[in-house]
Amino acid sequence: MADIQDAELMALIERVAAQDQTALKTLYGLTSGKLYGLALRVVRSHEWAEDALQDTFLQVWRTAPDYRASLSPPMAWLGLMVRSRSLDLLRKRKTEREHLTDEIDEAMAETLEGDSPNPMDTSLASQQARALQKCLSQLDNKQREVVSLAYLRDLSHGELAQQLKLPLGTVKTWIRRGLDQLRTCMARFA
Repeated sequence: MADIQDAELMALIERVAAQDQTALKTLYGLTSGKLYGLALRVVRSHEWAEDALQDTFLQVWRTAPDYRASLSPPMAWLGLMVRSRSLDLLRKRKTEREHLTDEIDEAMAETLEGDSPNPMDTSLASQQARALQKCLSQLDNKQREVVSLAYLRDLSHGELAQQLKLPLGTVKTWIRRGLDQLRTCMARFA
């Protein structure tokens, strides 16, 4: 039955990605009870839990096109958003800080089923990898080669100069310029 529900939720998220308001209402109707319960455990206030839930569904509306079922089940994805919005509310109101992470993770484990890797970490790593790949592809071939060798093979500037049979100053300049371009490019994805 969970597979049918996941399939139904994934189909609704896909429709929301196409800006289908009815699908958003249906998704809300099917998931809001569980998500509200999670938010309430985090913020411990009915008013704040309602705010977190509302913020979550605004985020769903905006980010549904980015959802990838292969990275996380729909309820885990929604649960992460509720958790994030709830924590944002707590931070804004400067309340309960230190012991929250353990309690929230326990609440998520009790509320949401699944033993897949942490979807937020997986999604973030995947987004960062795509951004880095895109930014690397924009570098000049020589810069890309030098930067890749320096960081992927952990070679020093001197070792690179020797391996590539280039002057040390050239290698340093290419790395510096390549990293500057990568920094600028990656900042657009942050």
